[in-house]
Amino acid sequence: MVHLYPEKPLVGVGGLVLVGDRILLVKRGYPPSRGYWSIPGGHVELGEGVLEAAARETLEETGVEARPLGVVNVDDLIKVDSRGVRYHYVLVTVLLEPRDPGAEPRPGGDAVEAAYYTMDEALKLPLTASTRGLIWKIRGGMLPLEKPIPVRRYTPPD
Repeated sequence: MVHLYPEKPLVGVGGLVLVGDRILLVKRGYPPSRGYWSIPGGHVELGEGVLEAAARETLEETGVEARPLGVVNVDDLIKVDSRGVRYHYVLVTVLLEPRDPGAEPRPGGDAVEAAYYTMDEALKLPLTASTRGLIWKIRGGMLPLEKPIPVRRYTPPD
């Protein structure tokens, strides 16, 4: 679902699944990125942590069960037009380890295709800007893939 002209930024998560030199991607079936490839992802639901959300979205969109390892990237996705801020997402990328690295992905949710690609193959696809940037960061060694940032859930006192 596209949240146009929101009153505040929305939190989106992406599941970064790497198997060897391949990255798991999905082809989006709905706007705003219909027809573009990206890492699996979506919105964090109320009461859900970013790690759980990334694992859930990855499972829904690819059928790949994966264990979250931690956060490796945060980006802003902001589109402004003549009416104001059309959309504003804070995108949190979570590194996920597939439970079965040999399992073939199958599309689900708003994904119409799901597959593993090498980084070179992926860069030839029509990628979302955030996924293209993520791949360039991976290739440039700019992400903490060897030591993802852990996320803790805190409950404030009553």
